[in-house]
Amino acid sequence: MEQRLANTWQMTVNEKKFIETALLSDLRVDGRRPFDYRRLIIKFGREDGLSEVQLGHTHVMGYVTSQLVQPYRDRPNEGTLAIFTEFSPMADPSFEAGRPGESAVELGRIIDRGLRESRAVDTESLCVVSGKFVWAIRIDLHILDNGGNLVDAANIAALAALSTFRRPECSLGGEDGQEVIVHPPETREPLPLIIHHLPVAVTFAFLGKDNIVVVDPTHYEEAVMGGRMTATVNTNGDVCAIQKAGGVGVMHSVIMQCLRIASVKAADMTTKIKNAVESYKTERSQRMIKRHTSTAAVDVSEPSHKEINVLLRHHIERSTIRSGELVASSSNAMEIETQLSEQDEKQRDGGARTFIGGPSNWDPLSKGVDSDALKASLASHGALRANTKLEESKIENIDVFEQSQPLADVNPVPPLHE
Repeated sequence: MEQRLANTWQMTVNEKKFIETALLSDLRVDGRRPFDYRRLIIKFGREDGLSEVQLGHTHVMGYVTSQLVQPYRDRPNEGTLAIFTEFSPMADPSFEAGRPGESAVELGRIIDRGLRESRAVDTESLCVVSGKFVWAIRIDLHILDNGGNLVDAANIAALAALSTFRRPECSLGGEDGQEVIVHPPETREPLPLIIHHLPVAVTFAFLGKDNIVVVDPTHYEEAVMGGRMTATVNTNGDVCAIQKAGGVGVMHSVIMQCLRIASVKAADMTTKIKNAVESYKTERSQRMIKRHTSTAAVDVSEPSHKEINVLLRHHIERSTIRSGELVASSSNAMEIETQLSEQDEKQRDGGARTFIGGPSNWDPLSKGVDSDALKASLASHGALRANTKLEESKIENIDVFEQSQPLADVNPVPPLHE
């Protein structure tokens, strides 16, 4: 209680009497009822095992770390759990920097007794190699602002930090199979701690001559209280630890009443801690999801008029190219057939007859024109005209389809000539 000595001297007699008189009417300075808690806010950092608890004006931060060490000789298969507290002068002017005082030592022992003696954390799961390597869990509690009831706020900060902490995964390797390999978080997902239950500390203050009991005392009430009792209880109603400070005597019936109230308050605090941890785990899983670049969307809807126009244009161009290939092939066939007929005539006539004259001398009765060669050329011209008419009929059918469905983007195809 020496951390409140400085503030005790600052409080006047009238202020102390006002607090005691208001409690006789079941009223408190901040407007709460005797068994009401202040507003609890639990926050988590970006790293695993970092929590921040605000209980009214009391502000505490908890941070959990781990390290591979050698186990104790009497417990070679169990890890260790240690709690360290730091009282900063920034939190209260009565706190001194440097070596922790009696209040800091008492706070650490109360929380350590509630966690370790009740075996809330499975220490056997922290063993890596029996008798050689185990995980040592360290909880650092930093008091940022002292608004009263540091024990409950620090205990909640420790539980929240332990619930979100993850230790690196280890495996055995080497030639003898006894070499410990610690895998980084990038290669293997860290493992959470195995916590069987959550022991919640509930602090009661005894004020006045009648030993008026209040829950979650503020720093003003701590300055005038005659004694206090901290009961560490879990949701099952199990009493994990009890710590009583101060010289005032308390009856057995009052202690039993405090334990029943502590059981109800512990269940409420446990629900709030679990809800905060679940929301943190959900946010953490969302951060761990790898974000991929969005792929181009494929349009599977019906084709538009523009797409239909483009398809028709490609179809017309293809048909034009095919018609040109047919004309070229027919003309080539005609030339080959003409050359073959000329060679046959030369072989018959011994090369005496030759083709003489141009287009003006194309007369069946003119000199130098062979009637058989003329018939062959006329026959080839007739086949060419038939192919050309067939292609023109195809183009006309396409033009009719375009007229029945007018499209703005389709250009009329010029007629094909021989």
